[in-house]
Amino acid sequence: MKKIILSVLAVVLLAALGVGFFFYIKLLKPNTGKFEEKAYLYIPTGGTFKNVIDSLEKNQLLNNIESFKWSADFMKYNDSNIKAGRYRINKGMNNRAIVNRLKSGTQEAVRLTFNNIRTKAQFAGYIGRKLEIDSVKFLELLNDEQFVGKFGFNTETVFTVFIPNTYELFWNTNQQKFFSRMYDEHQKFWTADRKKKAEELGMSPEKVSTLASIVYWETKKPDEMPVVAGVYLNRLNKGMKLEADPTVIFAEGDFSIKRVRGKMMSNPSPYNTYVHTGLPPGPISMPSVTAIDAVLNHQKHDYLYFCAKDDFSGYHAFAETLAQHLANAKRFQKALNERGIN
Repeated sequence: MKKIILSVLAVVLLAALGVGFFFYIKLLKPNTGKFEEKAYLYIPTGGTFKNVIDSLEKNQLLNNIESFKWSADFMKYNDSNIKAGRYRINKGMNNRAIVNRLKSGTQEAVRLTFNNIRTKAQFAGYIGRKLEIDSVKFLELLNDEQFVGKFGFNTETVFTVFIPNTYELFWNTNQQKFFSRMYDEHQKFWTADRKKKAEELGMSPEKVSTLASIVYWETKKPDEMPVVAGVYLNRLNKGMKLEADPTVIFAEGDFSIKRVRGKMMSNPSPYNTYVHTGLPPGPISMPSVTAIDAVLNHQKHDYLYFCAKDDFSGYHAFAETLAQHLANAKRFQKALNERGIN
């Protein structure tokens, strides 16, 4: 009898060990693919369990897809509770941990960093590569007068909504929510102090940002930006044309242009400040924070002109009179010709 009991216990123990080993293999054994530290699984909005499996297989995120399917079924992870998003898969994770992460919707945010992007189309393309947002539809949204009008902008000034910085958003954030988030960040940026300084200039935040976008493309030197901003503000106050080369380049739509000349200056585009007096209808790029603050805290002086220095240091020679400016410009043109720059 004792032998029978021992035999039964041995069988039960073996069975328990077998069941335990089975569950270990299916649920607890590491099951990640051959990536180094981490990889990401993207589940689209409206995605199904098949989408999850297809993505896991296509990107080779798992060693054994069948054991994952079994674990998902065992843990009741199916079409009824799929949550869209970007999910980090850590090296060495087991099926149980992966399913728990996907089932709970614990996704990892995307870090977006943008600065001085030239056009709305380029920005839409960038956002389309970073988030689930369709770049074409997002561009259409930025060009939707009715939509942007709800926030107090038009399709020319809407680019000033986006304040260059690093932001964290979920990958599956839709375009309307993304825009709303950026608008909130814009409102936070334009503090009472910044708004007061803009008012003292007789400018709206949108106009400050538009001028800032020109200042940025005139000089990459932060210490010189307030001086350049002061020149343009002096010209605006005197009713003079800004005659800013970066606006001509924007009007031409060719950002490879290094030297503005000839017919370019007569381009009838409203963005060409050689033809039209005052500011363009909107920014010529996404304005940088440094340039915006340079306009708000511009240097007060009597300069009305400036051109690049002939030493190619990146700095500019400033002048109060046209005669002084022409002399500076002549030196720079000579330096350009000597270097064969067209």
